[in-house]
Amino acid sequence: MAVKIEGTCDPKFNRVKDAFAENFELRNELGAGAAVTLDGKTVVDLWGGHSDKAKTQPWNRDTLVNLYSTTKGITAICAHRLVDKGLLDLDAPVTRYWPEFGQAGKEKMPVRYLLSHRAGLPAVAKTLDDDAIYHWNTMAAALAAQEPWWEPGTKHGYHALTFGWLVGEVIHRITGKTPGVYLRDEIAGPLKLDLHIGLDAKNDARVSDLIPSPPPAPGEPNLFADIAKNPDSVAAKAFMNPPVLSKPGVANSRAWRGAEIPAANGHGTALSLARIYGALARGGDLDGVHVMSKNAVAGCSIEQSIGADAVLTLSTRFSLGFMMSQPGASLGPNPKSFGHPGAGGSLGFADPEAKIGFGYAMNRMQASLLIDPRATALIDAIYASL
Repeated sequence: MAVKIEGTCDPKFNRVKDAFAENFELRNELGAGAAVTLDGKTVVDLWGGHSDKAKTQPWNRDTLVNLYSTTKGITAICAHRLVDKGLLDLDAPVTRYWPEFGQAGKEKMPVRYLLSHRAGLPAVAKTLDDDAIYHWNTMAAALAAQEPWWEPGTKHGYHALTFGWLVGEVIHRITGKTPGVYLRDEIAGPLKLDLHIGLDAKNDARVSDLIPSPPPAPGEPNLFADIAKNPDSVAAKAFMNPPVLSKPGVANSRAWRGAEIPAANGHGTALSLARIYGALARGGDLDGVHVMSKNAVAGCSIEQSIGADAVLTLSTRFSLGFMMSQPGASLGPNPKSFGHPGAGGSLGFADPEAKIGFGYAMNRMQASLLIDPRATALIDAIYASL
């Protein structure tokens, strides 16, 4: 029985609706939302499927889900807004804003290395308590004390979790607000976005649990199994320290949802992702709300890091806080597109050339690295419609 697709879709973008339906039929979708804005106008806002594994609860227009690393792009938007306001200089040392960071050879590290995964701080070496991940000051202090794993600036490696506290503490020191509060007050609130870093318990009834991806079949790449073979490696520490990260179901817990983990625990809807990126795609303004200037938007798509990743066993390409297109992981045909995917499949991005904002959020994780095939099908359909 075909899944009922709900929402709205401009007839010009019916290919996107077809691709969204095909994700349920052909790509093992369970529950999801997909949205597209074109020059600030919502042209696709679709949802369907179920918010629970047993298929007893529908996925609704306001269903929230953990977005994993798609959160990084949202945190980066907050940082770029501060740059635009003249409150943050990307070439200044981090210590200008966060004096305690100047330990273990990090005294002169520029802020831009935090955003471009070049800081050499993808992990904390000492084993942390399980609950450290939920305590902002604990994580910030651990990273301030951490010696870089490589000479900062000489190479890049994915700061899977630490990105959020590193960039987030700079935001915190400048504004007096943690990133989740800054996002709410400055961007999500004014734009009426259902997008949260640190989710109030009153919203729990709307949250869909994440369903883990099945393990890769024998012979298929298995990143996390490879990482676990060397528990003292930078990759293992990046993904498994604090150790709670390797425990099943942690992302569905109240502790996870309520904390601020600005690299990994944003919760939101596909429409909110499409609208925040849609604002940037049309120059930084949407519905009378100014997010950042055109010059600041242009700064979001300046390549900083490309090639072999020092943490992941693959190639990555980053601007200042965002992923950009590379072979096998495309954000459409236009080279200035920028955004961020999340583990399991979610994605948000902006295409300033086409003035496209895109959001995709789902609950059944899949094992693809970088851009998920379900998102790719939607992206291909968007550009076939233009």
